[in-house]
Amino acid sequence: MLEKLTLLFILVNFSAILLVSFLSITNPLKVNIAANTWFGIFLLIWSSFWIDEVLLFFFNYELSSFWELTFRYFQYHVAMLFYFSIVYYSNPRFKIQKEISWHLLHSAAYLLLLWLFYTIKSDDLTLSYTLIIIMLCQSAAYIVSAYFKISKHQKNVLLFSSNTGGDLSWLKRIIIGIALILFVVIVHSIFFTFESLSLWVNAFITVIVFDIAYHSIKQKEIFPFSEAAKEDILALEEEAESEEQKKKIVSDEELILLRNQLDQFMNKEKPYLDPELNLVKLAGLFDTTPHRLSYVINSGFDKNFFNFINQYRVSEAKLLLANPKMEQFSLLGIAYEAGFSSKTSFNNAFKKMTGLTPSDFKKSGSTL
Repeated sequence: MLEKLTLLFILVNFSAILLVSFLSITNPLKVNIAANTWFGIFLLIWSSFWIDEVLLFFFNYELSSFWELTFRYFQYHVAMLFYFSIVYYSNPRFKIQKEISWHLLHSAAYLLLLWLFYTIKSDDLTLSYTLIIIMLCQSAAYIVSAYFKISKHQKNVLLFSSNTGGDLSWLKRIIIGIALILFVVIVHSIFFTFESLSLWVNAFITVIVFDIAYHSIKQKEIFPFSEAAKEDILALEEEAESEEQKKKIVSDEELILLRNQLDQFMNKEKPYLDPELNLVKLAGLFDTTPHRLSYVINSGFDKNFFNFINQYRVSEAKLLLANPKMEQFSLLGIAYEAGFSSKTSFNNAFKKMTGLTPSDFKKSGSTL
């Protein structure tokens, strides 16, 4: 019974990963094209971890040493492919040629070790353990790097987005899920070298795979801008990561003038009521460039775009909460009316800027 259940989870994992791989590569929604191509290739290679068991069950066919070597070599690149997909999600103009040499170097070293393993065919497990340890360590390194890459981008996204609701949070969830799989596989490899993954390990992987499928299919375009605007946004991210002194775009006198004009525009036109407002949209409404607008916000108001927009939304929410005519509105309704995209972002921004939660503010009758 346990063997049949294990086989069932193996087949589910294999077919589900292949399906999501196909959807990522073909990309029907045409979003994050380069990143999804890399993500789909990563999933395709990942599915091969179950290929020997699938072939054995359906065709009673055991992989030869040559094919086993071939699959093991390609499988070594799973974490690397995943890392590259994360890099492209956070920066669609990334040029892989600039850093490919290091990746090819350790790939060639691993191929040499594989060749030695299958040539020597020794009963000594030293080389076997070495191969497992190398693969798991480099996988862990790529996954950690991917996590920090996403964390850095989530910090930079505050420069041009007025909400943090969903652009890359799903990727962070996937990274954590894959990290958990890696941990479970490491533990399994330590105690059961070269044995197939158990029922419980395969069942755990199935849960993670379905979570990955759900979040990857419902993803949105991370940089929904024109090519010119996208270049401006990515340039802003690069500047934010640079330690060099920022150059003045406008004089101090013009900065004061633009600051006052922007504040008047925000209070009169209330563009912040749009929950999808971003730097590019606001720059178009204010008739300037994203780069110039970002400089005015950062230097003139000493805030990033996210905090700049949400200060107006919080002020709007305070007026709505204090208005008796809005009594019939729930806190979520107030959040939407003020331009927030979710109750969580509303609560976090409101508490950060007033020291009170929206409900406490409403109960106190405060007019802060």
